[in-house]
Amino acid sequence: MSSATWRNFFSYNKYAQITARAVRQSLKESERVQAEKRGLTALRYQKWENGVGGAQVYLNPAEDKAPGKPPV
Repeated sequence: MSSATWRNFFSYNKYAQITARAVRQSLKESERVQAEKRGLTALRYQKWENGVGGAQVYLNPAEDKAPGKPPV
């Protein structure tokens, strides 16, 4: 039996997401809050025309989430 049985159920990215969430939740409160802030990402794009960048559009705007609540 392989030690990587998680590969039968989900991708490496999903595995990394699950393990990172478990590690963050196991930390003390102050370290956990700092780790959660590092885990937030902002995805945005900008259309360029004739060498000039247009307005930046956020694809996942920041949400106010209560600390300690796992993402849905």
